[in-house]
Amino acid sequence: MHPIWIIAKRELGSFFDSLIAYIMLVLFLGFSGFFTWLLGSDVFFVGQASLESFFNVSYWTLFFFIPALTMRLLAEEKKTGTIELLLTKAVTDRQLVVGKFLSTFLLILIALLFTFSYVITISSIGDIDTGEVVCGYVGLLFMSAMYISIGLYASSITSNQIVAFLCALLIELFFHIIFGTLAQQLSGWAGALLHGLSLTNHFESIIRGVLDTRDVIYFISITLVGLLLSELSLTKRHTV
Repeated sequence: MHPIWIIAKRELGSFFDSLIAYIMLVLFLGFSGFFTWLLGSDVFFVGQASLESFFNVSYWTLFFFIPALTMRLLAEEKKTGTIELLLTKAVTDRQLVVGKFLSTFLLILIALLFTFSYVITISSIGDIDTGEVVCGYVGLLFMSAMYISIGLYASSITSNQIVAFLCALLIELFFHIIFGTLAQQLSGWAGALLHGLSLTNHFESIIRGVLDTRDVIYFISITLVGLLLSELSLTKRHTV
């Protein structure tokens, strides 16, 4: 079995063994369900068969939940010293980072699969735009992958989980809000650059049912940068 899958399977199992996965699933489904069906949705009042409300709610819930999931991935290993043991068992830095990334991504995927009941319910109300729904879920997965890689990097630079959580939130905040806000205040190349870095613009484009190549490249590029920085952060331990 490939080392990446072994690490991913081990980490995913630890999520469920420590109840983290169950707590995350209950909270995510609780928040998304409550705000989608009771506070944020106009489905039952207007009769509009759309999951836009759910995607907007998940946009914020995952913003907070993902750093909580990633904060322990490398920070805990560094604190307990088990990271050195892992990396002496023919496991490379890259395999460790990708394995940890994959485990969290699979957990998010499981959480989103549980919300498929929302699709069934909405489709029973009226004609649902299948393309919009598919793109919405793709957008959430792209955003999750991007934030997981950022969370991994934050977890790789410290052995304190709280610090890792706050660092991940701070970095995410720039993509989630700050870049977009600054882009509205600036013009020219600076405004265009910040607009291009804003996650909101790319995410909203996807959930409208438009899967643009530029949006795909944006998410994949930042995800890869986050993973690369995480790997480089682990590599530095050899030189200190």
